[in-house]
Amino acid sequence: MRGLTGARPVWGRGSSQAVIAVGAALAALALFVAACGSGGTGARDEGPAHASAAAGAVASSPPSPSDDYRRVDPVALIKSDPQVSDSVRRELQPCDGDYPVDVSYGKLTGGPVDDVVINVLTCADAVGIGSYVYRDEDGAFRNVFKSEESPVYAEIDRGTLSVTRQYYEKGDPISSPSGEIVTPYRWKAGRFAAGQPTRNEYSKSAGGGPSPVPDS
Repeated sequence: MRGLTGARPVWGRGSSQAVIAVGAALAALALFVAACGSGGTGARDEGPAHASAAAGAVASSPPSPSDDYRRVDPVALIKSDPQVSDSVRRELQPCDGDYPVDVSYGKLTGGPVDDVVINVLTCADAVGIGSYVYRDEDGAFRNVFKSEESPVYAEIDRGTLSVTRQYYEKGDPISSPSGEIVTPYRWKAGRFAAGQPTRNEYSKSAGGGPSPVPDS
């Protein structure tokens, strides 16, 4: 883009005045032709367009926050939970002042308040070492799901709990797993039931992506 920033030509005062005069005449002629073509209605022809634009602006206003959302302190929740292993609690230390936790809120169990999904990560390389789901019961959040099979990561996917676990085959370096197994979980009869998992095998070639292979 630097080639477009070269020097511009210098215009004389007389030339610039002539150009301005010609431009003004052309602009006046264009306005006259447009007025004739519109049948003399002038700006009133533009009325419907302005009304549509105003309606669109109202329709695109941001939605109000959900009344079901109740924010939690994820670190305090993890550290006070007896179902969380001692090793995960020991690993949960601040990294440069911030704790390595990811928190999501959403509907998973049909409770009156949004469920909470917490992923605990390592400081060094952000590898998931524990995934947990908390459900509000009588004003307190109770652990209703946990997975500490590292590397692991849980997400809310359109009302389904999606848990991804990476796996390694013999000879795989820690930075290059062979693939991942994604398992959907749905809330049934007071607990999460696992659905059909999907195996994604990572390509070993440079730039390749995962290739999904459903488990039988």
